[in-house]
Amino acid sequence: MRIVILDAFTTNPGDLDWAPVRARGDLTVHDRTPAAAVVGRAAGAEAVLTNKTHLSAATLSALPQLRYVGVLATGVNVVDLAAAAAAGVTVTNVPGYSTPGVAQAVFALLLELTNQTGDLSASARAGRWQACDGFCYWDGELVELEGLTLGIVGYGRIGRAVATVGRAFGMRIVAARRGRGDDPECVELDTLLRESDVVSLHCPLTPETREIIDATALAKMKPTAFLINTSRGPLVNEAALAAALNAGQIAGAGLDVLAVEPPPATNPLLAARNCVITPHVAWATREARRRLIACTAENLRAFAAGRPRNVVNP
Repeated sequence: MRIVILDAFTTNPGDLDWAPVRARGDLTVHDRTPAAAVVGRAAGAEAVLTNKTHLSAATLSALPQLRYVGVLATGVNVVDLAAAAAAGVTVTNVPGYSTPGVAQAVFALLLELTNQTGDLSASARAGRWQACDGFCYWDGELVELEGLTLGIVGYGRIGRAVATVGRAFGMRIVAARRGRGDDPECVELDTLLRESDVVSLHCPLTPETREIIDATALAKMKPTAFLINTSRGPLVNEAALAAALNAGQIAGAGLDVLAVEPPPATNPLLAARNCVITPHVAWATREARRRLIACTAENLRAFAAGRPRNVVNP
């Protein structure tokens, strides 16, 4: 089987080995592929692996030999799933590989907002502690997590892992998800927004969840509340969030994802008050990326054996 990776660099910038995937066939690795080169590079391949390189209906139709697309991620909005199904192309993803790292990143962002560790460290290194009249100083309020309510929007693997960490901090957990069932922690989204001291987003990007956090949703949150997004940037209306932060409508936001990545200089969140931004790295621990490669190889093996797993298109 001829396998082509279109954008390998982010998953593996050189610190890991593609050997498990190479064992599954004749592998060609491209660090990055511009849109205009996708068809040429994927031509003749039976299997294409992609992280963020888009495979549209037009692209898929230009690749008649293609039988398999492996998404090097959990989210699959980079592939036209309906077009793939119509063309008989199986699409798989890699669920769960980044769960520990993303849960850790949620609290890294939250603790920066509540403990101001990075800002205080920078000011101490710049000489402010030496010039301080007392033995200590801080800027703004330092916030304890114990006793606060953590609202989790999307209660799958990652959402539940975040809940576990939240409980370790002594936080009360509420969650909103499709199909609430009889889970006593699950509430309506409006209730979650009104009651939570921290709102953390862990849902996929769908037409229903796009800009689920907009001006209306932000108006329901407490003025002392924090918003955390390690899921997908377009879950949030960025202009509305920037306006809410600058007006003190909510206390702060920690974001690992933005609607356009890399963001343009005009993105209002880059200059918003009390907004911590990291460059979409919550998923990217070495351990997580190693699991990603191993699972990708297993997905390919299962597909070749006629028993595909982690299939995401009908």
